[in-house]
Amino acid sequence: MNNPFRVRGHGHIDRDTTLSFTFDGTAYTGHPGDTLASALLANGVHHVAGSIKYGRPRGVLAAGAEEPNALVQIEAPFPEPMLTATTVELYDGLVARGLSGQGRLSGEPDTARYDTMHAHCDILVVGAGPAGLSATLAAARSGARVILVDELPRPGGSLLGSQELLDGAPASAWVSDAVADLDAHDDVQVLHRTTAFGYYDDGLVLALEKRTDHLGAAAPAHVSRQRIWRIRAQQVVFATGAYERPVAFDDNDRPGVMLAGSARTYLNRFGVLAGRRAVVFTTNDSAYPAALELADAGMRIAAVVDAREEVPAHWRTACDERGIEVRAGHVVTGTSGIERVSRAHVAPFGQGRLGDRRGIDCDLLLVSGGWNPAVALFSQARGSLSYDATIGAFVPAQAPDTVRTAGAASGTFTLTGCLADGADAARGALSALGMTGRSVALPAAAPLPDAAPSRVLWRVPSPKDSPDGSYQFVDLQRDAVVADVLRATGAGLRSVEHVKRYTTIGTAHDQGRTSGVMASGIVAEALGVDVADLGTTRFRPPAVPVAFAALAGRNRGELFDPVRVTALHPWHVEHGALFEDVGQWKRPWYYPQAGETMDEAVLRECRAARTGVAMMDGSTLGKINVQGPDAGVLLDRLYTNLMSKLKVGRVRYGVMCGVDGMALDDGTVIRVSEQEFLLTTTTGNAARILAWMEEWLQTEWPGLRVHLTSVTEHWATIPLVGPRSRDVLALVAPGLDVGNDAFPFMSWQDTTVAGIAARVCRISFSGELAYEINVPAWDGITVWKALCAAGSTFGITPYGTETMHVLRAEKAYPIIGQDTDGTVTPQDLGMSWIVSKKKPDFIGKRSHSREENQRSDRKQLVGLLPADERVLLPEGAQIIATSSVPAPPVPMLGHVTSSYRSDALQRTFALALVRSGTQRIGETLYVPLDGGTVPVTVTDPVLFDKEGTRRDG
Repeated sequence: MNNPFRVRGHGHIDRDTTLSFTFDGTAYTGHPGDTLASALLANGVHHVAGSIKYGRPRGVLAAGAEEPNALVQIEAPFPEPMLTATTVELYDGLVARGLSGQGRLSGEPDTARYDTMHAHCDILVVGAGPAGLSATLAAARSGARVILVDELPRPGGSLLGSQELLDGAPASAWVSDAVADLDAHDDVQVLHRTTAFGYYDDGLVLALEKRTDHLGAAAPAHVSRQRIWRIRAQQVVFATGAYERPVAFDDNDRPGVMLAGSARTYLNRFGVLAGRRAVVFTTNDSAYPAALELADAGMRIAAVVDAREEVPAHWRTACDERGIEVRAGHVVTGTSGIERVSRAHVAPFGQGRLGDRRGIDCDLLLVSGGWNPAVALFSQARGSLSYDATIGAFVPAQAPDTVRTAGAASGTFTLTGCLADGADAARGALSALGMTGRSVALPAAAPLPDAAPSRVLWRVPSPKDSPDGSYQFVDLQRDAVVADVLRATGAGLRSVEHVKRYTTIGTAHDQGRTSGVMASGIVAEALGVDVADLGTTRFRPPAVPVAFAALAGRNRGELFDPVRVTALHPWHVEHGALFEDVGQWKRPWYYPQAGETMDEAVLRECRAARTGVAMMDGSTLGKINVQGPDAGVLLDRLYTNLMSKLKVGRVRYGVMCGVDGMALDDGTVIRVSEQEFLLTTTTGNAARILAWMEEWLQTEWPGLRVHLTSVTEHWATIPLVGPRSRDVLALVAPGLDVGNDAFPFMSWQDTTVAGIAARVCRISFSGELAYEINVPAWDGITVWKALCAAGSTFGITPYGTETMHVLRAEKAYPIIGQDTDGTVTPQDLGMSWIVSKKKPDFIGKRSHSREENQRSDRKQLVGLLPADERVLLPEGAQIIATSSVPAPPVPMLGHVTSSYRSDALQRTFALALVRSGTQRIGETLYVPLDGGTVPVTVTDPVLFDKEGTRRDG
């Protein structure tokens, strides 16, 4: 249970506390401050996962988000798939297993909390390494509002993974002083464990903060597990560092093959030696400090294999002092081993085939092919890149005025240069804000010998008999090899974007951090073009994987699509209503009595509305208050009919059309006063119509003096329907004259109902005598119960939406969205009368005159009566002209939009959109159903009380 590869005197872990965890069924221990990857390496575990395509063993390659191999599934305390072991902080009780490139979602609900925060700042700094800290200090000391985000649990960045000195002391001392300085500034906010993953327009940066992931089962239930930060910054400094680049050679995917800088990080940040005997393969200077520090910590460095012909003398001297052999002008051509590297094959690097492939025994092969600046966020900000041939990488070139890069992210790889870069970036950002930047005293880094030029090397030619690169891996996560790239170019692909999609390189969770630039280099070599001209693939958000739960935040379950209920909902529940979802609302569907089927309940409710008295909860209708001197002008432009001439106290039905002339919504308009109207919309369209009206008002007609207010939830609306509705209303509103003369159809009056101030409208969506009673929502239940009591003598019956649909369909009152499909004009609905010929213009008017909208064979709303009065046609069923279904393609005449059983008609009926429908009235058409066809007669859509005599009682 000990950690055999843990080294004393190194690392930033809490050695006094031991954490227990399980990986692939075996128990291990680690310490706070470990990642799962570092804890596994400390226990000598290198085989962490399998490859997705070939099933080859894979180990830890990197130490951060660039890790392509070590994918794990967390099993406890909460299941989560597809995490990288290098970014999972260790906690007590962690249970995980390795994955072969894909995981499984948990069947259990995630009980953790997630939330979102909004923040604004003058300058956002991404990355708390040396460049990011110096930029933040410079900005903070100049009085700017600064937010610093960093993915690690503590600031320091690359300084945590090295033994760099600042002012002659360990760099950690300067980091601590810098953090204390920032803590003293009220306008500085430092977010740890926070990864910026997306840059969007207008300085919006999204970042993911992992608040309790590192606590496991000990996480407080009241604290959100993860938080999305939506940060609006006037200036952004990307100090995101760089990723070390591997080199492709035969069998470069074996466990034990690791990036040199990552092995250095495991030593200095976690106190872990990733192996006992290592070979270092490099093309640049950066691998030497790693080799030397590892050797000083007790690792045997068998050899440094340097692809360059000349190795700087200072590195040779340092290696000689430690007994490290340096092989200049050599490359690693391949590896041997079963579950882990056991030998690295080395040969001189020259023209043609490689020979003399001597092997060096090792359990660790450290590779450094150079460094790629982390430019994903910079590119998302529409910054352009240019190729730097000296380092073999793409670096920031031109940037928007609001974006800057610093340190390794801009191609600066010395500590002194990173510190200066950060301060310069902050000064540039402050200047853009019109602020004066104060000078910041930067610490002095230890002097370094002059760096020798790097050798740009994408792959080592395979010495095998078939040197096609079949075992030279480019994208370890996708199991994509050099041979895949060569097949792509051989097939004629010339764009790296096309090669990316052909090979899937760069499409995994790591976003091609270790494979993307290498792939570009190999493609360029295969095509014989300059990689600078070829370029690299585009970077898109999110830059790191983000859980859907985090993106949803609190918008999950009922909060994802909020369940809305009316003020009368408790009464409906108490009286056994069944509900249907209409938009976000729970509306009573029907009220079954003991032993009743749905059909029986709906027929009973319809009978009550047609012969006695019934009432329903209509509170969900969208209600928009329109006020202002130009309110009538606005409504005239929005509706097809004239609203500005409506008299106070009257009500008018209206239809809105889109710019294409198609019916968009319908409802009533009440004129409250000379400058105030109240309009209603369909339940599901309320928010859409308000947004539609605001869009026209704000963007097209900003000169109109109008204000719009949603008052949907302010009012409880109760339609009281049926021949006896007048009698019931008279009992609860004794001060209201409910006669036809005093209270005509399509008018409204303010009165008192059951002692409550109310607005009563003579409106009917059923064709019966009806009143809509509107009261403040909090008084709705009082008025509803009073109507129930007053109507008990008359057998008053509550009814739901299904009955409402039957009643309105019998009268051919259309429902926008059910009897229309976005291609239907008011004329198609038989409502030419509602399209004003007096108004000079309204939205959609010009489209009505289009030739397409004048065709005689357009689909029009008609009624359908099945020959068998018992057959209920399915809504959506197609309509054909023949009694048998012809061979495909079958010519369709239209489809059924609404279909019901009718108590008033004593049969089934339907509404339908049929080509040339009004010309087909009296014809027999057919509806394919159950392997045969059902004959139907086309009728006028109004099937009940065509004269409309019942609405006045």
